[in-house]
Amino acid sequence: FRFKESLAEDLQSADLVISHAGAGSCLETLEKGKPLIVVINDKLMDNHQLELAKQLHRDGCVLYCNCSTLVETLQSMDLSSLKPFPPGQPEKFASFLDKVFGLQ
Repeated sequence: FRFKESLAEDLQSADLVISHAGAGSCLETLEKGKPLIVVINDKLMDNHQLELAKQLHRDGCVLYCNCSTLVETLQSMDLSSLKPFPPGQPEKFASFLDKVFGLQ
């Protein structure tokens, strides 16, 4: 998609998501419990997408590749090897901030 207000409906009906490795796209997809292949843009400065893709891959949550290896990744993928993404725990972060700022 070039631009769309929300991908929630598309994500809900997807069997597999192929996306760039933007943090928002990755997290929204993983929180919906969908298998994800991230295609990194290796032309980005500092290549933060690669860092995120590698970490999520080390955690067992995604497969990643670049444009030139996407077909190979699709042909060899084993989606059953992917682990569910653990749910967020915003209350822990809020508690941490409360302690830092002396509110607790």
